[in-house]
Amino acid sequence: MADAFLPAGLAPSVALLLVAASFLTSATTAAFGLGGGLGMLAVLSLYLPVAVLIPVHGLVQLGSNVGRVVMQRASVAWPAVWPFLLGAVFGALIGARFVVALPEAVLQTALGIFILVLTFVPMPRLGALTAPGFALMGLATTFLTMFFGATGPINAGILAQTFRDRQVLVGTMAATTAVQHALKGLAFFALGVGFGPYLPLVGLMVASGFAGTIAGTAFLRRLDETWFRRILKAILTLLGLDLLRRGLTGLF
Repeated sequence: MADAFLPAGLAPSVALLLVAASFLTSATTAAFGLGGGLGMLAVLSLYLPVAVLIPVHGLVQLGSNVGRVVMQRASVAWPAVWPFLLGAVFGALIGARFVVALPEAVLQTALGIFILVLTFVPMPRLGALTAPGFALMGLATTFLTMFFGATGPINAGILAQTFRDRQVLVGTMAATTAVQHALKGLAFFALGVGFGPYLPLVGLMVASGFAGTIAGTAFLRRLDETWFRRILKAILTLLGLDLLRRGLTGLF
C-alpha cells in the first residue's frame, strides 16, 4: 500500500530511513546552524537518482529551514536577511543558466579550503558586514548552492564572524538558507524538473524534520555560548576537511 505513495524503485524501509534521517539532521541544524544539510545530502545520494538529488534535497531543506525560522523567528537578524534576499535572487537567476566549467573535484577542494580559512583565520572586517556585504553573500552562496546542493558551511563561516550571539547566528542562518532553497526550488521547477513522484516522501520528511527542529531548538537554548562556539568550530572543521578530502581524491 505504501508503495503507491513512493517513487518507483524506492522501498518503504528506505523511505522510513530517510524520514528518520530528516529528524536527526534537522535537530543537528537547529542546534548548531549547520551540518544537517550536508548530512541529508549524503544520505539522499545513496538512494535517489542524480537527476533529482539536488532538487529533492532542496525541497526537504526548504521545509526544514522554514520550520527553523518559525521556531527561532525572534532571534533572526532581519536587517541582514533582506539584502541577502536581493542578492540571492540574482544568484539563483545566474546559477539557473550558468554552465559550470569547473570540475566538481576542483569546486570541492576550493570550498573546503575556503571553509577552513573562515574557521581558523581571524577576519575582523566580517564583523562589520553591511547591507551590500550581505547582498554579495546572498548572490555568491545562492549561485553555488544551485549546483553544489548545501552551502550551509559557507554561510556559517561568514555569519559566525558577524553575529556573536548563538541564537541570532542560528536563527539568521535559518532565514538565509530558507531563502536559498526557496529560490532554488523555483528555479528547478521553471527548468521542468519532475518533483511529483517525490512529493509524498518530501512531505513526510518535512514533518519529521520539524519535530527535529523543535528538539534541536530546545537544546540550543540550554547550550552554553562557549561550548556552542567550540562545537560549531569542530563541525565546520570536519566538513571543510571532508570537502578537501573528496576534492583532492577526485583530482588525484
